[in-house]
Amino acid sequence: MRDQEQREDMSGRPEPTVWYSDGLRFACQRCGSCCRGAPGFVWVTAEEIKAIAQFLRMTEHAFAQTYLRKVGDRISLIEYANGDCALYQNGCKVYAARPLQCRTFPFWDSNLTSPLAWALVKKRCPGVGKGRLHTMREISSCL
Repeated sequence: MRDQEQREDMSGRPEPTVWYSDGLRFACQRCGSCCRGAPGFVWVTAEEIKAIAQFLRMTEHAFAQTYLRKVGDRISLIEYANGDCALYQNGCKVYAARPLQCRTFPFWDSNLTSPLAWALVKKRCPGVGKGRLHTMREISSCL
Protein backbone atom coordinates (compact mmCIF):
# COMPACT_ATOMS: atom_id res chain seq x y z
CA MET A 1 0.00 0.00 0.00
CA ARG A 2 2.93 2.35 0.54
CA ASP A 3 3.31 2.74 -3.23
CA GLN A 4 -0.17 4.24 -3.46
CA GLU A 5 0.60 6.82 -0.80
CA GLN A 6 4.07 7.88 -1.84
CA ARG A 7 6.89 7.08 -4.22
CA GLU A 8 10.61 7.55 -3.84
CA ASP A 9 12.65 10.05 -5.79
CA MET A 10 16.10 9.29 -7.22
CA SER A 11 17.78 9.76 -3.83
CA GLY A 12 15.46 7.26 -2.17
CA ARG A 13 13.55 9.95 -0.26
CA PRO A 14 9.78 9.55 -0.21
CA GLU A 15 7.96 11.80 -2.62
CA PRO A 16 4.25 12.52 -2.09
CA THR A 17 1.99 11.05 -4.72
CA VAL A 18 0.14 13.58 -6.83
CA TRP A 19 -3.07 13.07 -8.76
CA TYR A 20 -1.09 12.86 -12.03
CA SER A 21 1.41 10.27 -10.73
CA ASP A 22 0.63 8.01 -13.71
CA GLY A 23 1.53 10.84 -16.09
CA LEU A 24 -0.43 13.07 -18.43
CA ARG A 25 -0.80 13.14 -22.19
CA PHE A 26 0.00 16.29 -24.09
CA ALA A 27 1.12 17.19 -27.61
CA CYS A 28 1.24 20.81 -28.70
CA GLN A 29 -1.13 21.36 -31.62
CA ARG A 30 0.40 24.79 -32.34
CA CYS A 31 -3.08 26.31 -32.24
CA GLY A 32 -2.01 29.42 -30.33
CA SER A 33 -4.70 29.16 -27.66
CA CYS A 34 -2.09 29.66 -24.94
CA CYS A 35 -0.65 32.66 -26.81
CA ARG A 36 -3.79 34.64 -27.54
CA GLY A 37 -6.73 36.32 -25.92
CA ALA A 38 -5.80 36.48 -22.26
CA PRO A 39 -3.65 39.15 -20.67
CA GLY A 40 -0.65 38.05 -18.69
CA PHE A 41 3.09 37.87 -18.56
CA VAL A 42 5.61 35.74 -20.40
CA TRP A 43 8.75 36.16 -18.34
CA VAL A 44 12.06 35.96 -20.17
CA THR A 45 15.64 35.63 -18.98
CA ALA A 46 18.72 37.30 -20.42
CA GLU A 47 19.69 34.00 -22.03
CA GLU A 48 16.25 33.65 -23.63
CA ILE A 49 16.37 37.22 -24.90
CA LYS A 50 19.71 36.52 -26.56
CA ALA A 51 18.50 33.24 -28.10
CA ILE A 52 15.24 34.70 -29.41
CA ALA A 53 16.98 37.78 -30.82
CA GLN A 54 19.47 35.53 -32.63
CA PHE A 55 16.63 33.35 -33.92
CA LEU A 56 14.90 36.45 -35.32
CA ARG A 57 18.22 37.77 -36.66
CA MET A 58 17.85 40.93 -34.59
CA THR A 59 20.19 42.63 -32.19
CA GLU A 60 19.26 42.18 -28.56
CA HIS A 61 18.63 45.92 -28.35
CA ALA A 62 16.26 45.91 -31.33
CA PHE A 63 14.48 42.84 -29.97
CA ALA A 64 14.09 44.50 -26.56
CA GLN A 65 12.75 47.71 -28.09
CA THR A 66 10.22 45.80 -30.19
CA TYR A 67 9.08 42.90 -28.02
CA LEU A 68 9.92 43.46 -24.34
CA ARG A 69 8.58 45.40 -21.38
CA LYS A 70 9.86 45.81 -17.87
CA VAL A 71 7.47 44.81 -15.09
CA GLY A 72 8.93 45.62 -11.70
CA ASP A 73 12.35 44.01 -11.71
CA ARG A 74 11.42 41.40 -14.35
CA ILE A 75 11.13 41.39 -18.13
CA SER A 76 8.12 40.12 -20.08
CA LEU A 77 7.21 39.80 -23.72
CA ILE A 78 4.73 42.48 -24.75
CA GLU A 79 1.20 41.71 -25.78
CA TYR A 80 -1.34 43.51 -27.88
CA ALA A 81 -4.41 45.18 -26.36
CA ASN A 82 -6.46 42.04 -27.10
CA GLY A 83 -4.07 39.91 -25.02
CA ASP A 84 -2.27 38.26 -27.94
CA CYS A 85 1.47 37.74 -27.62
CA ALA A 86 3.37 40.06 -29.96
CA LEU A 87 5.37 37.06 -31.20
CA TYR A 88 2.23 35.23 -32.33
CA GLN A 89 1.21 35.93 -35.92
CA ASN A 90 -0.60 32.97 -37.47
CA GLY A 91 1.73 30.85 -35.37
CA CYS A 92 4.59 31.44 -32.98
CA LYS A 93 7.34 33.33 -34.77
CA VAL A 94 9.92 31.86 -32.39
CA TYR A 95 8.54 28.38 -31.67
CA ALA A 96 11.96 26.71 -31.86
CA ALA A 97 13.45 29.33 -29.53
CA ARG A 98 10.41 30.11 -27.35
CA PRO A 99 10.93 30.90 -23.64
CA LEU A 100 10.86 28.21 -20.96
CA GLN A 101 7.48 29.45 -19.74
CA CYS A 102 6.03 28.69 -23.17
CA ARG A 103 7.90 25.39 -23.57
CA THR A 104 6.58 24.05 -20.27
CA PHE A 105 2.91 24.86 -20.89
CA PRO A 106 0.53 23.28 -19.85
CA PHE A 107 2.65 21.77 -17.08
CA TRP A 108 2.41 24.80 -14.78
CA ASP A 109 1.65 24.64 -11.05
CA SER A 110 -1.65 26.45 -11.55
CA ASN A 111 -2.79 23.86 -14.10
CA LEU A 112 -1.82 20.87 -11.98
CA THR A 113 -3.48 21.69 -8.66
CA SER A 114 -6.28 19.21 -9.29
CA PRO A 115 -7.96 17.11 -11.98
CA LEU A 116 -10.53 19.91 -12.27
CA ALA A 117 -7.81 22.49 -13.00
CA TRP A 118 -6.42 20.16 -15.68
CA ALA A 119 -9.90 19.68 -17.16
CA LEU A 120 -10.29 23.46 -17.43
CA VAL A 121 -7.00 23.68 -19.33
CA LYS A 122 -8.21 20.91 -21.63
CA LYS A 123 -11.26 23.03 -22.56
CA ARG A 124 -9.04 25.69 -24.09
CA CYS A 125 -6.04 23.60 -25.17
CA PRO A 126 -6.68 20.89 -27.78
CA GLY A 127 -3.30 19.25 -27.09
CA VAL A 128 -4.23 18.19 -23.56
CA GLY A 129 -5.04 14.49 -23.52
CA LYS A 130 -3.30 13.88 -26.86
CA GLY A 131 0.13 12.64 -27.83
CA ARG A 132 2.69 10.88 -25.73
CA LEU A 133 2.40 10.24 -22.04
CA HIS A 134 4.60 12.61 -20.02
CA THR A 135 5.80 10.94 -16.83
CA MET A 136 5.38 12.46 -13.40
CA ARG A 137 9.15 13.03 -13.34
CA GLU A 138 9.05 14.92 -16.65
CA ILE A 139 6.12 17.00 -15.46
CA SER A 140 7.84 17.74 -12.15
CA SER A 141 10.90 19.01 -14.02
CA CYS A 142 8.68 21.69 -15.60
CA LEU A 143 7.50 23.02 -12.26
